[in-house]
Amino acid sequence: MTSQTFSLALPAWAEREHNLLPECLPSLEERMAAVIRFSRLNIEHKTGGPFAAGVFEKDSGRRVIIGVNRVMDSNCSSAHAEVMALSLAQKILGQWDLGSAGLPAYQLVVNWRPCVMCYGAALWSGIRSLAVAGSGPELEQITGFDEGPIHPDWKSELEKRGIEVIDNILTEDAIQVFRQFRDEGQIVYNARQGSLPDEKDSHCRL
Repeated sequence: MTSQTFSLALPAWAEREHNLLPECLPSLEERMAAVIRFSRLNIEHKTGGPFAAGVFEKDSGRRVIIGVNRVMDSNCSSAHAEVMALSLAQKILGQWDLGSAGLPAYQLVVNWRPCVMCYGAALWSGIRSLAVAGSGPELEQITGFDEGPIHPDWKSELEKRGIEVIDNILTEDAIQVFRQFRDEGQIVYNARQGSLPDEKDSHCRL
């Protein structure tokens, strides 16, 4: 029978690394440094792309979870770092809405501006703050990843929905990981690499 369930999990090394982190990371720089470290470890362990994201209590810095990209290992194109982090945080906290009444304000910290899919995931998640290492063209220029048609006024669209945006936190540190990914020749897993499949490769016909 064809499988009708799927699951996603962080790699084993991530659990070990979580155990080494303090419970609280009070400053944005501390939170971003931890996220960037996870993005680097993800490519060094060859368990995904050069991306990581963490969910923290905005005011205290209490760590909920740091997720990493798991697309290739999981055979799941939506297993981006932001989706992993937000989904695991919702599971840990028992809340589908991270902005529910009675909860502290939660912040998503990402080692670059979210792609078009993860932008939507952040908007739907209930977070009150998004902090990114950078939002310029460097990621796509260095790595070749296609981040999709981002809304030109993406920051104000989030802010209109009650999500503050903080940009340019440890930007150069994040860029160094992208360069490492490129220099190691790791796979850029854009779907179809920008080309359409040849019809002869299809096994099904309508």
